Amino acid sequence: MVETICNKLTLRIKNKMPEIDDERAEIINYGLQLLIGEIPKTLIIIALAWILGVLELTILTLILILPYRTVSGGVHLKTHIGCIVATSLFYIGNALLSKYLLLSKMAQYSITAIVWVFSMIMIKWYAPADTEDVPILRKKERKIKKILSYIFMTVTLLISLFIKNTVVSNIMLFGTLLQTIAITRFMYKLAGNKYGYEEYMKKQAIEKN
Repeated sequence: MVETICNKLTLRIKNKMPEIDDERAEIINYGLQLLIGEIPKTLIIIALAWILGVLELTILTLILILPYRTVSGGVHLKTHIGCIVATSLFYIGNALLSKYLLLSKMAQYSITAIVWVFSMIMIKWYAPADTEDVPILRKKERKIKKILSYIFMTVTLLISLFIKNTVVSNIMLFGTLLQTIAITRFMYKLAGNKYGYEEYMKKQAIEKN
């Protein structure tokens, strides 16, 4: 449904603006799908969070993890249903887990240390994790986003250790872990994604040969 609407809108835009080539039309179409697809997805997630009694915690999860998520990237599900399910699990699931799972201080410190080491390695290998649809090709931009990924991830985990509210602390800890998992090659294979910059470099190498 969303794809059909976006295809018709893209075709209408292209007809009115002949200077738009096929490549730019694909970018416009992708942007429209993101925009139009986000509206029902957001409403569904809000409704689910409200029904489960974690609407405020879900919004808080989004706010707290957004800086790290924005710079480190991650997988994108290819269907709107898949995207709704994955996003719900990420935000609502994190809120529910953080609300009901109580950690001792020792367990919190231990898990935080493990998550930090794991995240440092994954960021080094994969961040910023882009996709073929929206590749990050400029080396300067990639370098900045990688550095910011290290910073935002570390700061988020450090803050989680000093916050007295255990639910908020859990949200930051589990959210960081889930976001780091989202940039891994395992998740990319599971979601049928490919790293945009990696595929671009492969094509460049083939063209040179």
